[in-house]
Amino acid sequence: MERKYYSGFVTIIGRPNVGKSTLLNKIMGEKLVIVSNKPQTTRNTIRCIYTKENYQIVFVDTPGIHRPINKLGEYMVNAAKQTLNEVDVILYLVDESMYIGAGDQYILETLKDVRTPVFLLINKMDLLTKDELLKKISLYKDIDYIDEIIPISAKTNENLSNLLEIIVDKLPEGPQYFPEDMIIDQPERIIVAEIVREKALQLLQQEVPHGIATEVILIKERNKKNLLDIQVNIYCEKNSHKGIIIGKNGFMLKEIGKRARKDIEDLLGIKVNLQLWVKIKSDWRNKQRELKDLGYQ
Repeated sequence: MERKYYSGFVTIIGRPNVGKSTLLNKIMGEKLVIVSNKPQTTRNTIRCIYTKENYQIVFVDTPGIHRPINKLGEYMVNAAKQTLNEVDVILYLVDESMYIGAGDQYILETLKDVRTPVFLLINKMDLLTKDELLKKISLYKDIDYIDEIIPISAKTNENLSNLLEIIVDKLPEGPQYFPEDMIIDQPERIIVAEIVREKALQLLQQEVPHGIATEVILIKERNKKNLLDIQVNIYCEKNSHKGIIIGKNGFMLKEIGKRARKDIEDLLGIKVNLQLWVKIKSDWRNKQRELKDLGYQ
């Protein structure tokens, strides 16, 4: 008798910086999407493919849902909202705070008219006492369009195996959408550009990181050298920001490159000669053509 196969799409939503990318990396067992402590780290919708013998879950990591203040923000929020009625399960991630803030109220309003099953994930349960966790659950338990409330910890893996079982129970019978050895739907150059942006996010402060975009302009293997030449442009909006990114005597840019090169080599399994160039694109986050050229469309 042929065994049944289950497959489907699961989107992860939530306010910026609640741990969506950290959760996805933990489930996948390796770092596939960038992580930082800055809001709005994820800008594009990224699909990660989790395949087992009798099921395949396609996780859709989306930008954080927030009230946009520029065209880039509008693109990011639309990308997140667009997935809500196109998937089989919504994972709505909240943090350990003991109230429902304006950002979460905005998301709850968005979910009211959505037909997809919604699982509310209370992240960082390792930081809560039992009483605090019960109080947190009580904030959401009377919202009728939330199907399940599941406490988890993306940091410590707590309750993640149970979460996967609950997701699989909701999946329809279906085909294997992606080959079993495929784990992410992004091309190599996009992943490389995102790694460079991640290191800039981690190292730079204040408003500078939000005005940064990255673009790979060259990936080329040197003949018989087992070495990859990669050139990446880092775009910023102001001349003063360019100076900060480069740093005194080029220190900051060198540090961004050093950290990025290590992750890229680990990902690609080859030595990398990484060259970074910093260029100004004034107010690019509000220019439709610039957004399109950088892949935000």
